[in-house]
Amino acid sequence: MSDQQRQPTEEEMRAYAAQLEEQMRQLRVEDVVVQTIVTLVNLGGRRAGLAPGTESERDPEQLRLAIEGARALLPLIESELGPDGQAIREALSQLQMAYAQLAAGGGEAAPGGAEGPAAEPEQPEQPGGPGPAQSSGRLWVPGQ
Repeated sequence: MSDQQRQPTEEEMRAYAAQLEEQMRQLRVEDVVVQTIVTLVNLGGRRAGLAPGTESERDPEQLRLAIEGARALLPLIESELGPDGQAIREALSQLQMAYAQLAAGGGEAAPGGAEGPAAEPEQPEQPGGPGPAQSSGRLWVPGQ
């Protein structure tokens, strides 16, 4: 029998349990929340079909849940993220754009949240006026 197939000894099990106990002692809830947000964003990217080879995994409802979950958790730890917070917010914005495209019936979300070649040219923002996402009706509004 090889080392991978044999049952661990009681001593090995106790050592492993002690290791886990030490990891739990050092683990912070904030770490778990951040990891959960990152997991939701990554899974959302797959459900949006943004990564090459994931086009068949598109699922707008799963994408919506991933976005809603990440948006709900982000305020809990945002102040502790530092510069990483911006990267998470940008990734979440890309998912929201992809969702808007899928929900609008486009069926395909372009990688990086970019629109395809037939997209209308962007209009410059009017100071104090609605931005392009809001005026086009593609602004993400939770629960809508």
